[in-house]
This record gives sequence, structure tokens and C-alpha cells, in this order.
Amino acid sequence: MALAKMGARIVLVARDKSRGDATLARLRDSAPDIAHSVHFADLLRLAEMKRVAAEIADHEPRIDVLVNNAGALFAKRRLTEDGLERTFALNHMAYFVMTAGLRERLLASGPARIINTASAAHQGATLDFDDLQSAKSFGARKAYGHSKLCNILFKRELARRLQGTGANCLHPGFVATHFGDQSGGLISRLIWLAKFFAISPAMGAETIIYLASSPDVAEATGQYFYKSVPIRPSSWAQDDRSALLLWQHSAALAGMEE
Repeated sequence: MALAKMGARIVLVARDKSRGDATLARLRDSAPDIAHSVHFADLLRLAEMKRVAAEIADHEPRIDVLVNNAGALFAKRRLTEDGLERTFALNHMAYFVMTAGLRERLLASGPARIINTASAAHQGATLDFDDLQSAKSFGARKAYGHSKLCNILFKRELARRLQGTGANCLHPGFVATHFGDQSGGLISRLIWLAKFFAISPAMGAETIIYLASSPDVAEATGQYFYKSVPIRPSSWAQDDRSALLLWQHSAALAGMEE
């Protein structure tokens, strides 16, 4: 809503049709002269992500800002139809496939901006490249932390590969959104209680809006932000070799060119 009020044309990707249509209606009411649009896809499925990225690339001659902002935490380990652990599939692979599918549009629109929503939950996380799907050991918070580390490492490799395109990520804080409502088990209950102490969605969006629109970060890339200020992530999140390995593994899992 904030970006639309600045004059941006918003292209949404939504899973739920009723919520997607409702958001589109709000955008159109707020800025009726701008042709906002919405596409629908199940972000847990690689084929769906490839399809919707191709649809957007086909419809949009340029993309100035890409915000990867989907995520969830799951109480139990389950696999998607692609054989991926759901946390890894949604929180990381959706970012990877969408960005790869829109890469040419982003490069053609340079200087474009890519913004990945990560989290302070990456602190303390490491990656086992022989067990990215948590088959050996699964914990909901552990898997979530791994996926947020992936978001930052992915940003790091993007910044190296896409010269002229800013790639940054952020920790929004703990925000009182629908996050965790469908996690299942005790986790959903604990998250519900914690939301009484969470910040509002408007406050949680501030750093995303800043990274998407501020001229102060027009040339910023490869950084991790909190409260619109660059901060240092964990040492693991700064490892170039891990960033490259993650990119290679992700490309192989997605069946895409490395």
C-alpha cells in the first residue's frame, strides 16, 4: 500500500485467491489510475513458481523492484511433491526460482533492486549441504533458521553475479501478521501468544519500503538491514563458498542452469 501511494505499480503473487483479490481491490481503491495486478501460485511447488515467474516475465516489460517476502514455519517435517522439505521449499527455493525466472527482466531494467526478507533467526544456523532437506535431524525452529540463513547467502551470491542490480536482505523484526497461524501443534499457540508483544505490520514493512524506494540505497548491494540500517549478519552468512554452494545446490534441485 505504501509503495502504491508513492506511484509504484504493484504485481502481486498470492496463494489464496480471496486474500489476493482483496489486496488487489485495496490497491486499486488507493491508486485507481495504476494498473496493479495479481498472479496466483502455490509457492511450495517448483512448477508453480516457474509458471508464475514466466507469466510475469511475459506480461511485464520491466521489473524495477522484486520483493521476496513469502515464508512459514512448520511444526512437522513433511515433503512437497518435489521431495523438498517444506520450510526449505517455501522460504528459500521460492525466492530462488522466482528470482531466476525474472532475472532477465531485472537486468534489462537496471538499476533494479532485489529485496529478500530474512530474519535474525539465521543467527546460530549452519548448513549441511549433504542434508539440506533435514532428513537426518528436523526441528521446526532449526529448519526455519536454516532457511533464513539461505536467504542471506542467496542475496550474497546474487550481489556477486548481478552487477548493476542491487541485492539486499533484511530482518523486519517479529511482526504481528498471519505468520505461524497454520504452523500446527504447540508452535502455533506459542506464536499466537508472542504476537501480543510483536510490532505492527506497518512497522515491519518500513525497512522493505526503504530498500525498495529510498535513493539512499539506490547503489547498495550485498547488505543485511535492520530498522533501515545495514548490520553484520552471522559469520556463516558472510561465507562466499557457502553462498556459491547453496546456489549450485538450489539450481540443481530446481532443474535450472547454474
